[in-house]
Amino acid sequence: MRLLVHATAAALVLGGLALPARAATVTHAYGYAWADGTGSLRIVPMKPAKVRRSGNVLYKLTPVPGAKELKLDYTRAAYSRVTTACGLKETEGRVALDRDGLGRTACKPAQLTVTLLEGAVPLRVEYQDGKAVKAQEFLLDAWPEPRTARGTVERIDDATVLFRSGGRQVKLGYTYMTSFYRATARCGDRWVSGRPSGVDKRGLGTKPCEAADLTKALKGAGRAVQVEVSYTPDANSAVEVWEVARRP
Repeated sequence: MRLLVHATAAALVLGGLALPARAATVTHAYGYAWADGTGSLRIVPMKPAKVRRSGNVLYKLTPVPGAKELKLDYTRAAYSRVTTACGLKETEGRVALDRDGLGRTACKPAQLTVTLLEGAVPLRVEYQDGKAVKAQEFLLDAWPEPRTARGTVERIDDATVLFRSGGRQVKLGYTYMTSFYRATARCGDRWVSGRPSGVDKRGLGTKPCEAADLTKALKGAGRAVQVEVSYTPDANSAVEVWEVARRP
């Protein structure tokens, strides 16, 4: 019987009647999305739990042990926001949510590019074959509390570093809103170049600089460098970065 089925399938293909291909599975992931190049995002799948507050469904996200980061093209994805208009940065007290707490304001993929420039975006993403089919924002019950640790950072790209501390490593994203404090005389100096001119008693830089200066300094260093970082766990977002000139 099995031979007959195989023979019949072969005959159909040879006769020009190709069998329909099996459709690829569409699956989904909840997590914090970050920009990952032009028209691409990265997201580590997390476990969602619904919380109802003031008549709306919000979400709590918890890590999934062993979850692998996904990199997805979103250039053709249907993007839905929780704001009442695509161009708003904040909800301004009014939200557009469906019964599952997912955004329902239809926007274009180009708007997702703009949103990702602001940093981590809580998203539910449906994807297939490495491409996002649908991306929907949702509201968090609460953002994780920032954590501060000392270690090293190494540049991955102009908005991402690899942070190592206490035998662990995590990929941290940063944006123009990330604060950078230098131990050097000028924001544009190479990493810990010359005599430290602005250092506190813990050996941390005190000169306020911008995220663009962090990018330039890391490019110039070309290696892992000593830092102290305040970051949002799970969302893996760098809030403040201090250049370390010496140990306390």
